[in-house]
Amino acid sequence: MAIQFKTKPGLVVYLTAGDPDLATTRDIALAAIDNGSDALELGVPFSDPLADGPVIQRASERAVAKGTRLTDVLTLAKELRAARPQAGIILFSYLNPVLRLGLKDFCAQAADAGADGVLLTDMIVEEAAEYLEHMSANSLAPVFLAAPTSPDSRLKAISENSRGFVYAISRTGITGIRSSLTEDAAQVVGRLRQFTQLPIALGFGISNAQHVREVSAFADAAVIGSAIVQLIEKTAPEQAAVAVGSFIKELRA
Repeated sequence: MAIQFKTKPGLVVYLTAGDPDLATTRDIALAAIDNGSDALELGVPFSDPLADGPVIQRASERAVAKGTRLTDVLTLAKELRAARPQAGIILFSYLNPVLRLGLKDFCAQAADAGADGVLLTDMIVEEAAEYLEHMSANSLAPVFLAAPTSPDSRLKAISENSRGFVYAISRTGITGIRSSLTEDAAQVVGRLRQFTQLPIALGFGISNAQHVREVSAFADAAVIGSAIVQLIEKTAPEQAAVAVGSFIKELRA
């Protein structure tokens, strides 16, 4: 099914699968959907997450230590698709775990799991021909990251090769919680509008309801990651789903 943002702004929630454990991630994911998340980014834990800030790095380390693998995340996606057929599901991974499985097999298994799309954070559009071929063959939406520092030619290529939505990065650097959004955020979304009719989701640093309100003025969706992962880190596992559900409800309010 296609990724749909039912309200403006749409809400995309990132979770590091397996932190604190897979069963708890499943409960948190269901709570996120039930309280207003349009789509989930299921993060595949990786031992060297260079694009992520300390919050998601720690979550990835904990999940890797628990033995969480790409195949576990695919199983989780399949369970979530069965439980909440209407939700958008994006698999979020670094390229290395996918290459170990093989691009062709990964795309086939992602489609079988019911994923709508895939975001490979270190897959660049200029080198994505084989990846795009397998994604298209399995009716999966490739999502690429568009940075404020990218020239228009690159934003055009990203827009033309993305499906579902385009993911705009609010600023350069790593993921993480910030007190305010930068001017770059609105500018990169405006530049992308020249090249695509797809919804544009803004991520990196969106941390609270005020940020979501600001995003609604110029983007179609907000991506919330580190703020939720930090909330999970600070909450007892048995209370994490309720805490995340309440936080998302506040964002929606």
